Amino acid sequence: MSEKLKQIISKQHKTDESINHSEDIVQLVGFIIGDEEFAVPILAIQEIIKPFPWTRVPQVPKYIVGVFNIRGAVIPLIDLRLKFGLSPKKHNEDTRFIVMRHGDDIAGFVIDRLTMAIRIKKSRIGPAPETANGDDTVIDGVGKQEDRIITILKVNKLLERDF
Repeated sequence: MSEKLKQIISKQHKTDESINHSEDIVQLVGFIIGDEEFAVPILAIQEIIKPFPWTRVPQVPKYIVGVFNIRGAVIPLIDLRLKFGLSPKKHNEDTRFIVMRHGDDIAGFVIDRLTMAIRIKKSRIGPAPETANGDDTVIDGVGKQEDRIITILKVNKLLERDF
């Protein structure tokens, strides 16, 4: 084994040990809807893709923009701006579709802009605001970082079929 490879492996082991001994870390993917930043657990995301054509479906709520085919599976496409009560926005170069999965439930969500992968300590995540408490809310908690607050969403609630 080369000396460089040994150094990399040694460094990785040290990093793994420090992570294991540190506080529990939650890994999230952040995105923007309107003026707010939201996040979902990274393991709930199947993929993130640039927008492509979809098929409209009649007699569904306005936030269901249609369905699209991804690798042979036809899945609903939900515009989170409309679901959250914001006005519609024309897609641009920052717009993305995030395909999320929870168990057997899967859907694509239109977001305004992807931000970044976020690693945050569990101790830095507070409960949902009192106005959003209860089982029906899509808010799982609020992550606090030095320069911002991130609303963490419940993927199972986003994927819940209410149409």
